[in-house]
Amino acid sequence: MDKSTRYKIFNDPIHGFITVPKGPILRLIDHPYVQRLRRIRQLGLGYLVFPAAEHSRFSHALGALELGQRVLNNLREKDTTISQPEYEGTLMAILLHDVGHGPLSHTLEHSLIKDFNHEMMSLSIMKELNKEFHGALDTAIDIFTNQHKKKFLHQLISSQLDLDRLDYLRRDSFFTGVSEGTVGINRILKTMRVFKGNIVIEKKGIYAVENYIIARRLMYMQVYQHKTVLSADFLLRSIFKRVLQLISDGKELDFASPALQYFLTDQPSAKKTISKQMIDRYAEMDDHDVYLSIKIWKKCGDKILSNLCHRFLNRDLFRTTFLDKKPTKAQLNEITQKTQKALKKLRLPTDESSVDHYLGFENSYSEAYKYKNESIWILEDEKAIEFSKAAETKNIIALTEPVVKHYCVHLKDISI
Repeated sequence: MDKSTRYKIFNDPIHGFITVPKGPILRLIDHPYVQRLRRIRQLGLGYLVFPAAEHSRFSHALGALELGQRVLNNLREKDTTISQPEYEGTLMAILLHDVGHGPLSHTLEHSLIKDFNHEMMSLSIMKELNKEFHGALDTAIDIFTNQHKKKFLHQLISSQLDLDRLDYLRRDSFFTGVSEGTVGINRILKTMRVFKGNIVIEKKGIYAVENYIIARRLMYMQVYQHKTVLSADFLLRSIFKRVLQLISDGKELDFASPALQYFLTDQPSAKKTISKQMIDRYAEMDDHDVYLSIKIWKKCGDKILSNLCHRFLNRDLFRTTFLDKKPTKAQLNEITQKTQKALKKLRLPTDESSVDHYLGFENSYSEAYKYKNESIWILEDEKAIEFSKAAETKNIIALTEPVVKHYCVHLKDISI
């Protein structure tokens, strides 16, 4: 029998050829829930700053799957007992860890469903798939929710040094051209071991881990929280805030896809449960629903919504100004008045609710390494030592401190 008929090969620019055996994992990859991820940008609106950042959640899911195969094989070579159901279950959980992302990834995560985050939808979709696959995802769900007895399998999916982060840092670095995000993935994977039921890194991998933490910090500063990305995110959220406002006022909009219309008009909440209807509608949405709606709304009768959509489609973004501290009440009033004057020149409404679409005060938060809650452990002389204590360089402690930056998003012709 020709061995090539037993597996499928994906050609990936980050990890090379990714080989997936034919069976349940490949059937999951081919499922509409996973194929939808091809139509969702990994970096949301990051392409407005980094022109080549057009890669999808699908390519990231495949990349994480490949890293999962590598590390599980490596752990088996180091005499870690991983049964075939555990092996497949871990790979399924890794593949599906981001299946719950909505249009443009994180940007609209809290705009369409109340009391929600994408991990909740990922788990709900996994449960639906488990029904369809007649219980084949039981182990995957246990590992994903950290209910499996072998805790190290969950740590590969969600921890301070998980496969999700290892792939997206390297992938996002490649497609943005920000070389500071390059991580020595293979060395980290090769030096992973299971010690007393947990993932640890052998001492020879300590510098690769240090580089990983620094790369994470730099990618947050240069990519994920780039001031223009923050501005674009604010603009898109402003569009949807205006749409929801108009709908609550009883006004009908010209267009939204049926799936998007459901979330805009019903405004469901995930506080108690995620219904089957919510899952079905959510799975019908991708980036195209948002873009097509914005193209139609651009011509609507509401001046604010029309203007915001024009700005988004033509990349006429707001400006982001970082602040040393939270603005005082007097400063807020001054900036608000300046915004009202600018809107008046543009012949746009100047009431308080209108100003809120053009002026925002927010803060960005990043933490490269949360050693107090979820530590990375280094194996030295058969003892697990927390990474910041094992590292020879003292700058790691500085990277454990959260970085909070206050910023203002405003019209470009306003000085802050």
